[in-house]
Amino acid sequence: MAAPKVIVVMPAYNAARTLKDTLGDIPDGVADEIILVDDASSDNTAALARELGLTVIVHEKNKGYGGNQKTCYRTALEHGADVVIMIHPDYQYDSALAPHMIRFVADGYFDVMLGSRIRTRREALAGGMPIWKYVSNRFLTITENILLGQNLSEYHTGYRCYSRRVLETVNWEANSDDFVFDTQFLVQTVHHGFRIAEIPVPVRYMDEASSINFKRSVEYGLETLWTVARYWTHRLGLTRDPIFAPRLVSSAPSETR
Repeated sequence: MAAPKVIVVMPAYNAARTLKDTLGDIPDGVADEIILVDDASSDNTAALARELGLTVIVHEKNKGYGGNQKTCYRTALEHGADVVIMIHPDYQYDSALAPHMIRFVADGYFDVMLGSRIRTRREALAGGMPIWKYVSNRFLTITENILLGQNLSEYHTGYRCYSRRVLETVNWEANSDDFVFDTQFLVQTVHHGFRIAEIPVPVRYMDEASSINFKRSVEYGLETLWTVARYWTHRLGLTRDPIFAPRLVSSAPSETR
């Protein structure tokens, strides 16, 4: 059997200072292609990515974190990916662990692999996670586990690996263009019965790493709870929510390369 085609996608915004370090930690031979989608950065992220040999797509206008991922996944599918792993180019997550996440999906053990930032409270806080972010993460994750019937240590990581079947099934095109895209995607995978697993991943909190402020975090938390409520109203037949319908394959072309 032919080896599965693995594509790394990088949703990028002003990542020029950290891109080289992120790429340097990815083991050689892990991916067949690395696609970086630049969301109208004001620095030289796109130019640097081209110099480093990546496939680069540039949004002429900022589309948001979720909108960036939509271009990432659409392009990866167009390029024939069997396994897609998202690695943020801000050097927050340890990209050296990508092969382990990929292997579980490529070998068919799981459909979704998550890189969890929270193995223990001590490690999370020692890595620089603000205490208010840790507390809110714990509250949301416990709530989501109870209401979604899962047993995950974290739902809010941006380090994720998906099989092609997940990306062809989940209606991520209907999701928000903002940060709640990740929550919606994970709730959708639960709805469709995909197998989700995780491994602990060290993280680095620094000025260069992307992060949302307290106000945006509160908004994100409320949107997360609303997404879970949407899941239950759909499941109980009270609504027919389009984000839980099977994905209709889009033929929309990629943006400027």
